[in-house]
Amino acid sequence: MSAMPSAFAHGGRPRENHAALINSTLERDLREEWTLKIAVLGTGQVGRRLASKLVELGHAVTLGSRTADNAAATEWSNETGGSHGTFADAAADAELVFNATSGTVSLAALTAAGAANLSGKVLVDVSNALDFSGGFPPKLATPEAGSVAEAIQQAFPDARVVKTLNTMNNQLMVDPSRIPGQHNVFLSGDDEPAKAEVAALLKSFGWSDEQIIDLGGVVTARSTEPLVLLWVHLYNKFGTEDINYAVVTA
Repeated sequence: MSAMPSAFAHGGRPRENHAALINSTLERDLREEWTLKIAVLGTGQVGRRLASKLVELGHAVTLGSRTADNAAATEWSNETGGSHGTFADAAADAELVFNATSGTVSLAALTAAGAANLSGKVLVDVSNALDFSGGFPPKLATPEAGSVAEAIQQAFPDARVVKTLNTMNNQLMVDPSRIPGQHNVFLSGDDEPAKAEVAALLKSFGWSDEQIIDLGGVVTARSTEPLVLLWVHLYNKFGTEDINYAVVTA
């Protein structure tokens, strides 16, 4: 990583003098080379899409799965030049972690990654807890905590959880220009510097300041996670995955 480790690689919550440093660093990094060691946990379409985009942007990416010899991860690694390994392998050396596993198994995957490997790190949760046991359309499995993001934050209190990108298709996550005009991506999390870093990543994907809406604490993920059900019905209605939400105010 070029400029971020001193601000983000420590354990626990950010120190008081980090706010000014983070703001100036992020502004500079949006103009200059910015590379991170990133773990993407989950080898499905979402995980591979995010990992590929992050490699394209110059980050050192490790795709994590339950086993070191996962076929999808091996194929992705051969195609992109990225690394792959177990959840713990990926998280251990990472400076930032994406949880791209299904929300119904995210806690198990992150437990396998190891609490020590997540401590002090920004953990970007893009998951949705969809239950397909009854067929399609799926049901939403809501954790006792109120949302997957809150459950993750409770289970890993030293991680800096930020919920985002869970309200859209994986192609749109990394290429918002697929939909013309104004549409939005949401952020939820208790750690302000962590959200600033994730916002910088979103901007590198092509999202503008005007499109990024910080909803507040991690509790606000309770409002965005159920939007996946509306997305499914809109997909059935319009027959396209290029669907997103736009917030309009007077």
